[in-house]
Order: sequence, then structure tokens, then C-alpha cells
Amino acid sequence: MGQGHKFHLSNLHKLKDPERLKTQDPEQLWQLFADLEVGTVVDIGAGLGFFAIPFSRHIPQGKVYACDISEEMLGFLREAISVEGAVNVEPVHMQEVAVPLPDGVGDVVFMANLHHELDHPEDSMRESLRLLRPGGRIAILDWKPEETPKGPPLHVRIAQATVRGQLEAAGFTAVREHDLLPYHYVITADKPAQ
Repeated sequence: MGQGHKFHLSNLHKLKDPERLKTQDPEQLWQLFADLEVGTVVDIGAGLGFFAIPFSRHIPQGKVYACDISEEMLGFLREAISVEGAVNVEPVHMQEVAVPLPDGVGDVVFMANLHHELDHPEDSMRESLRLLRPGGRIAILDWKPEETPKGPPLHVRIAQATVRGQLEAAGFTAVREHDLLPYHYVITADKPAQ
């Protein structure tokens, strides 16, 4: 593909907007994993830790790997981790389709507001599958392909059916959509247990 619409650091203020809590509440999204025993989360495209830090509070004995391709973003993330005292959040510098973590490390892979930025989403889905333990779950949150008050241009947004197809092609099962948020869709899928 090679056509992802990339986030620019000039828009960093958008990641810090407290209004995000109204439309992308991490506590609400954590409920997607209520039926799992979660000890490790891999947050891909973690940015400033908007989800990674709140998720870490649910697994105080566990670990959140907060992954991003931008070293500069990881610098801001380290600062946020320090301010929040989130000792179980570990920043990880990654490449788009290569996360330097072992096979099966995660109970959950989480990707928020990222899918429309991916140059090679099929490869990213396969990498996500590799990162999950058998029975683990991926959750993808991205902008609905319709006009919304905020968000990327409509022409770069990815339809839910496309994401579902990419997950299934990568080997995920139990692909489901959750109507939780006003401007975003949420899709979860599981890595087969065997």
C-alpha cells in the first residue's frame, strides 16, 4: 500500500486535548478485555500514553509496552510516564511492521487512531498476531469513514470492512465490531488458542 496518512508532531496539542476523554475514554475501552486475564499489553502507536498509562493501572503487577516509531514522541512519553508515576509502562522504539518484542509476549495488542496511518496494514496485522499469546486479543480503534468534528481527512479513513478483512487474512478469528464511541469504530479479534 504505502499510502498511510502520517501524524505530524505539529499536531501534538491534539493528543493532549482533555476533550479526548469524552470521545475515547480509556476506562470504557478497557472493558473490551474484561473476559481475559491481562498481564501484558502492547500499545502500538502509543503516542503520549493516552491509553497506555490508564491501562497500566489495571495491571499493576503487569507491563504495558508503549511502542512508537517516533523517538521524539517516545521522549514525550517518557516525560508523561515520569509525571504519572507509571512504573510499569515501558517505551519501545519500533518500526512500522517490526516491534522488537518476543513472540507471544502480549495478552492484548492495542492500536488507536493508527490504522489509517499504516503503509503496510497487512504486515502490521501479521506482526500483531505474532506479538500475541494464543487466545490473546487485538483491539483497533480508528476514525469512522464519515464526517466527524475532528479527525483526519475523510479520504484517508479506512472502512471497517477493510480492517476486518485484513485481520481475518492475518489469521485472527472472532472478529467483532463494538459500537462504543461517537467518532470511532472499535474492532476486536482473537488469536486462535491453538
